Amino acid sequence: MPEPKPFPDDLGPIVSSGHLAAGAMPALSEFEFAMSMTVHAFHRWMVRGMAAGGLPDLSPLDVLVLHNVNHRGKAKRLADICLVLNIEDTHLVNYALKKLERLKLLKAGRKGKEKTVTVTPAGEEACRAYARIREQLLVKSILATGVDPARISEIAAAMRSLSGQYDQAARAAASL
Repeated sequence: MPEPKPFPDDLGPIVSSGHLAAGAMPALSEFEFAMSMTVHAFHRWMVRGMAAGGLPDLSPLDVLVLHNVNHRGKAKRLADICLVLNIEDTHLVNYALKKLERLKLLKAGRKGKEKTVTVTPAGEEACRAYARIREQLLVKSILATGVDPARISEIAAAMRSLSGQYDQAARAAASL
């Protein structure tokens, strides 16, 4: 039987792509791996949370769009939804809007010449159901870890700031 390898004391950053961590900022590769894991877990949560609330056939984008349109109870334009959610591919959001309209969760309207969407009572109820399930299953669990909500806000602010750096780098890469 082969002898087990000794366990290293310092594993270094936890990354998915060692070649990217070999550069000048390994912490960025660590952040990217954590963000990737978080995004996929968040998407799974949104889909399953909505399914538990009675809407089993929504994609993560559908859920995000529904909650955004429900936000503040104001009519939204496609361009505004895309801007707030930082989505460049308007056709993806447009498809989600049409799907949510077919499900009678949103309804189309007009503001001048522009098409708008608003949430329907069924859409509001879907958002409330999701919020109740979120409080019970996610918020309670996270609070039980003892994490400081202010720390989560700090992390969110850092992530929003980093998103600007990624957007700028994407613009630069598109010009190459």
